[in-house]
Amino acid sequence: MAGHGPSTDWGEDKASDYKERLGIYLFIVYCIVYAGFVLINAVSPKMMGLIVISGMNLAVVYGMGLIILAIVMGVIYNHMCTKAEDRMNK
Repeated sequence: MAGHGPSTDWGEDKASDYKERLGIYLFIVYCIVYAGFVLINAVSPKMMGLIVISGMNLAVVYGMGLIILAIVMGVIYNHMCTKAEDRMNK
């Protein structure tokens, strides 16, 4: 049984450098925001107990914000990479 080759030809991705830089930039932004969360916990843990929105404390709000930020950044990354691929790989 010999098998078969790839079902699609992907070819060269001329947008790969752009996608790599964008991914690194978004990763750094997320790390900075996350470092703020860790820093508050390390320096002033009581601050995380402050009620900030609708009876939720800062820890919950900040944590949910991190999750939402990650999702939004993923959508932005996908959108920008798709546009770059369409533009550069014609």
